[in-house]
Parts: sequence; C-alpha cells; structure tokens
Amino acid sequence: MNTRLFAALALALPLSLSSFQAAAIEAGFDYQVLATAQPKETKAKVEIIEFFSYRCPHCFQLEPSLHAWMTKLPAGVKVVRQPVIFSEKWEPGARIFFALESLGLLDKMHTKVFEAMHQQGFNFDDPNIFFDWAGKQGLDVAKLRDAYHSFSTGSKVARAKLLARNYKLEGAPTVAVNGKYLTSASMTGSTPAMFSTLDELIRKEMGKTAPGAKKK
Repeated sequence: MNTRLFAALALALPLSLSSFQAAAIEAGFDYQVLATAQPKETKAKVEIIEFFSYRCPHCFQLEPSLHAWMTKLPAGVKVVRQPVIFSEKWEPGARIFFALESLGLLDKMHTKVFEAMHQQGFNFDDPNIFFDWAGKQGLDVAKLRDAYHSFSTGSKVARAKLLARNYKLEGAPTVAVNGKYLTSASMTGSTPAMFSTLDELIRKEMGKTAPGAKKK
C-alpha cells in the first residue's frame, strides 16, 4: 500500500471513531423537551409512559419490540401504558384498556386485543362487538360491561384526554420520560433509534453518563 495513503487512513480512522463515539442524541431532533414538566404517575426514579391506542397500527407493530426492551430495563425504571385519545373514535380503545385494567386482565388480554383488531379484523369501536368477542375469550361479559361503562373508567377517559393536551401529543405511539421528554420513532427515524434515545434519556435521569462520554 502507498505509504502516504496508509498514513492518511491511519489518521482518519481515529477521527472517524471519535466522531462516532461523540455522537449523541439531540433535543429538538431525537426528542423534545416539554416546556412544562408533567407530574409523574409513579414513585419510580425513572418513569416511562407509552402513549398508545389499540386502534393504532404503529402501536401494534411496536408492541413486540417494546416488550423485549422492557425486559432489559434497569432497576428503578418503570413503564406505564397510557391510552391516548385524540378524538371520539379513540375513546372505545381507551375504555377497553381501563376496563381490563380494573379487572386485572391486562396481562392476559392486552396482546389479544391488539391481535383481534389488527390481525383478525374486529372493529371494537362498537363496544357490543368487543363484549361478544370478550365472551368468546372466556371473560365475564357482565363484569366487563360494568367496568367499561363505570364512573371510574369515565374519569380515566377524561384524564387521558387531559394528558394528551398537557403533553401536547401529536401522534401515537409516543413515549415520555419522567414527564420531561418526549420521543418516538417518527422523531428519531426508526424504532431502534427511538430505543437508543430512551436508553440515553434513562441514563441521563439516573445521573449516569453515556458509554464513551466524559464526566464534566
């Protein structure tokens, strides 16, 4: 190899590596900083809120990756799923979530609801279609119907609408970190980049520096 070319490559390689290591997430591009921080839902050191909707195909597509990512989170980090409501059409899905939650059925039914709507073609905008489907899944339809229409669920629906306004949400799925930051795959450009952004925001909130970064 030409010695001058070799020397040039030798100089360029460390520069390229250092530039890669120094690359970091950037506010306004990879994530947004909320103008007004929102109160946390839990006492966790780092609280992650996934704003989602059962009717949202992107939320359905995200679910497997989100679940895998959640299993690797460090102690002190808690993920909260929060239905988002942008219009009346989004309300039935939120009521389904809150009804299942109140009956302790989310672990069993969360993925099944997604699959019913996006793989099996069920339209749960009509609650009667949902109740009929739920009965065939072995659920107590009377209890589910009561929970769906309960005052408690109505209050949670109203609060979901308020959260969408307070967080200034524009789409789903969107993920919030400690009531301070918002990110999404549409912001970062891909789902893996979104999770990388979340990982770095978690490190930031836990007072840890990112790999390769220098403490100031």
